[in-house]
Formats: sequence, structure tokens, C-alpha cells
Amino acid sequence: MAALAKPELWRTEVGDAVAVLHIPGALQRARTFDIDVSLLVRVPEENVEAWHELTLEMDGKRQWHRRIASSCPGQTDGLDYHCRAVLEAGTALRIRAVAGTRGAVLQRLLIEAREEL
Repeated sequence: MAALAKPELWRTEVGDAVAVLHIPGALQRARTFDIDVSLLVRVPEENVEAWHELTLEMDGKRQWHRRIASSCPGQTDGLDYHCRAVLEAGTALRIRAVAGTRGAVLQRLLIEAREEL
């Protein structure tokens, strides 16, 4: 009996405004990935017009962008995005997340890609 394949997990987490994740191509098979991008910011007590934004690019093409007012003064706030990507055999993928803030302080920017089997 053949062993079951273990799904791939690719992940990067930074405390900076730009995170990049490279998923190399697999020559023998196509793959489907669930991709999650998460931005976490700390909101100052004096939350005067603070905002945060997140942009997602896949292979250099903008897929999603959102800017929102930062809520929860003195605590954290964030943005999350989920999508799915299908990679044909031999195809690689470059995922780039870019965060922006005004008033809020960036804490974490995370990209995670889990293969769906």
C-alpha cells in the first residue's frame, strides 16, 4: 500500500511592510493551494484617523487591495484575505503582500499557502 502524500505548506511571516512567498513548480503534478494573507497592527490609544491597508499580488499582478480605518484603540486590528490558486505541472507562483499604515503600527504580515489534496 502506497503512503499518502503529505500536503505542502509554504509560509513566511515578517514584521515588515513587504512579505514575499515563492512556491516552486512541481514537475510531475498540478497542485491547488489555499492562500491566506494576514496583517496585524497595533492601534494607538489616541486613534486619530489611523488606518491600515493590505495589497496582494500574485506573479506581479494585483489580486486584491483594501484600506480600512483602524479600530480598537490601545489594542490590535487587522486585515485577512483568502484565495485559492491552481498551479499546473511545472508552474511556480510568487505571492507578494504589501502593508501600509498611518497612525497604526505594523506588528505582523503573514502569507501561508496550504496544498489541498
